[in-house]
Amino acid sequence: MSRKNSIKFSLIRGLAAMGIALAVAFLLILFSANGSNLPEKFSSSLAALREMLISPVIRKNGTFSVKGLSDVLAGMIPIMFTGLATCIMFAANQFNLGAEGGIMLGAFVTALVAIYLPLPTPALMVVAVLVGGLSVGILMLIPAVLKAKLGVSEMVNSLMLNYVIMYFINYLMNSYLADTSKGITQTFPFRANALIPQMINNGSRLSWGFVVGLIMVVLSWLFMYRTRWGYGIRMTGINQPFVMYSGMNVALIVILCQVLGGFLAGIGGGIEMLGRYNVYNWSALPGYGWTGITVAILAGNNPLFVPLAAFFMSYLTKGCTLMSTNANVPSQLISIIQAVIFIFFAAQQFMSGYRQKLVVKSAQEEQAKARQEGERSDQ
Repeated sequence: MSRKNSIKFSLIRGLAAMGIALAVAFLLILFSANGSNLPEKFSSSLAALREMLISPVIRKNGTFSVKGLSDVLAGMIPIMFTGLATCIMFAANQFNLGAEGGIMLGAFVTALVAIYLPLPTPALMVVAVLVGGLSVGILMLIPAVLKAKLGVSEMVNSLMLNYVIMYFINYLMNSYLADTSKGITQTFPFRANALIPQMINNGSRLSWGFVVGLIMVVLSWLFMYRTRWGYGIRMTGINQPFVMYSGMNVALIVILCQVLGGFLAGIGGGIEMLGRYNVYNWSALPGYGWTGITVAILAGNNPLFVPLAAFFMSYLTKGCTLMSTNANVPSQLISIIQAVIFIFFAAQQFMSGYRQKLVVKSAQEEQAKARQEGERSDQ
């Protein structure tokens, strides 16, 4: 299948999965909506669906909300990074789930650097984020090396590692690092010159980290599709025996993709921390890593599609929050929507008939092109 038709199929398949997920969401809203009869429930469901799909960027009076759009874009920042991290790891068929703990560790280490390291502006924020990313990249060596050398499942290993990270951070916070003058468990404030400036000062917390995220999208795509190492990662995911027999170091590729994924998750946590907070107060896994898996699946492991998938998930998350507040519908509906998307993307036969038609069409186009070139050469 041609690249054009492959992209077309991925987009249509993704839109179909999203559409089915939203249809399932509507049925669940209808089931839980207020009303004594079906027409009233249907009306309440439509009002709730409007809150989810329109209210994030359109006010009640019909005007466009810049603050609403800024909130959605700000929500994209961490899941863009975890989505990119997951894309790179999944592209090599490495089901590492460590982005969840990675973004928490990256945020924590970045916070410590922003508190205790006296550096000038802007060196402090850059060093803090990079140290946070490097710490996670180094930690991802554990599941990566165990997989490459001993064949230990990276999925189980990284999943357990998430909770090791969370409880270890909580131990350090409760025992040594918390500001005991406060009523909650949090660190001392970050140095003022460590904070990432805001793009728009409207309370949305949309920082310049959003632009950094877009830059990392482009760099990740260039790495995956324009470098030898990126080619090795993709080929390892498609046909590992071929990569092995072609002379590439499969073990090194397995380690590389997981370390890079950890680095991206770590800098995502650092940027989220310095762009949205002035103290570290996370006590549980933030959930960005799990959402990042959905983003990577929606993007088809292609970094260029990660911003679109992240926008969809961020928009939906804000919409579900508004729906929960204004329409008395549980905000946990976003988890159900994610689960439905998982199901249809994991189903290999979903829209397989349409894919087959595109394959046949691409073959016919290539034959016609070859025939025309042959006739032209004969003349």
